[in-house]
Amino acid sequence: MEDERLEGIGVRGSGEEVRAHAGVASPADALEALRRVSIFADQPAEQLRWFVENAEERRLRPGEPLFRKGDAADRMIVYLEGEAHSRREESAADSLVYIARAGDPTTEVTGKLPYSRMETFPVTSRAVAPTRVLLFPERLFPEMLQRMPALVQRLVGVMSDRVREFTKTVDQSDKLLALGKLSAGLAHELNNPAAAARRAADELLAALEELRAADLGLCRHQLSPEQRAAVAEFEQAAVAHSASSQPLNALEQSDREDEINSWLEARGVKGGWAVAQSLVEAGIDIAALDELKKRVGASAFAEVLARVGAQLSVARLAADIKTSAGRISELVLAIKEYSYMDQAPLQEVDLHRSLDNTLLILKHKLKKKSVNVVRDYAADLPRLTAFGGELNQVWTNLIDNAVDAMAEGGTLRVRTRREPLDILVEIRDNGAGVPEDVRARIFEPFFTTKSVGEGTGLGLDAVLRIVRRHRGNVRFESKPGDTCFQVRLPLSVKDPTGVQEEN
Repeated sequence: MEDERLEGIGVRGSGEEVRAHAGVASPADALEALRRVSIFADQPAEQLRWFVENAEERRLRPGEPLFRKGDAADRMIVYLEGEAHSRREESAADSLVYIARAGDPTTEVTGKLPYSRMETFPVTSRAVAPTRVLLFPERLFPEMLQRMPALVQRLVGVMSDRVREFTKTVDQSDKLLALGKLSAGLAHELNNPAAAARRAADELLAALEELRAADLGLCRHQLSPEQRAAVAEFEQAAVAHSASSQPLNALEQSDREDEINSWLEARGVKGGWAVAQSLVEAGIDIAALDELKKRVGASAFAEVLARVGAQLSVARLAADIKTSAGRISELVLAIKEYSYMDQAPLQEVDLHRSLDNTLLILKHKLKKKSVNVVRDYAADLPRLTAFGGELNQVWTNLIDNAVDAMAEGGTLRVRTRREPLDILVEIRDNGAGVPEDVRARIFEPFFTTKSVGEGTGLGLDAVLRIVRRHRGNVRFESKPGDTCFQVRLPLSVKDPTGVQEEN
């Protein structure tokens, strides 16, 4: 289990769990100080004396390291006084990993514990106050098992509690990391349609004012019912054509605008250039304008055109606002489905929908590097009973890593297949590949090949834990120009409540 690399080190304890004597100076005598540590409190004096005699007592000033990342994890650490904080320390922004303090039953015994398989410390721990510890060597653990069997049982319990607490903490960290990967792109994707809608709304106010002025001008001509019907028919046809027509290329659009503007100027219509663009976009040509002029009369023609131009502008801007609002709704729906908001954790999951939502939310990052996405989805893929939000973290981490590995203009392939017992999901990129010397470690927690400050080393660790929680497996193949991560999830899923689902 990957969490065992951290099973022997303390995790953050709550203030309520700290004993009343925390922060109070311990007695100078190490034996008496050891009795203040909860799991040692009722141990026989001769056992405590043996422990102290074989332990190294160390005092640290604030800022002094107790151990560094990569040091051999070869000693149990018992806090008699003080407090130490542990971080990765790969950059100034590295966050706090855990706190160990004297007087806190959950963290006052840390380091290597009996039966732990941790070999090196994954973080650096520094004292934040005057600190006093006992360092008990791993080489004496077998003798401790013989001399202090009750203590060893308690230490195993401490280690089990620590694994559970660490797993819970990392689960929350995974979610925050996934959110961090998405937040910048989401902000950009939401801002674009929101800004477009705001611009269109501002322009719509001006277009409505133009429409009102055109109506007032048209009222002065006392149009007949037949003339008003001709204007209404012309507007309806123009608006309908504008909504459904394909845009012209820039050169053709410009040529037609010039043609209409020249025709209008030749007939004494001033400011024809102001409506020429809207008329061309609505598919109106000179023949249609000539027919309209005959039906409404020459005296009212300019005002009719002004009204038609304003009406087309209003319709276009309303369509722009509708499109922008639809884009925002699409993103909000994708976020809601991605996070499985307002739904139970265990869901009937459509993997294709999950993958598409993840790609949509990461669209900004994909566009930024001009990544070409190729989907190869199996048509017969069944739904899975799964923790949908957690699986989306898997797709986010794998796709995010693939994009980071590729140069601009790379190709990302997302493939699904149904196998006899499993569903296969492949994330393939044509980036530089995973170096041979780090392949054995890429699923380790806190291990990263990214630059300082760019990676936490928890992404693939989270992928492995989540896939294993679903009784699946993950593997990868890599060579320069072709890296593929394969996630297999069983068709028959047994959820944590013990309910068996057959797909």
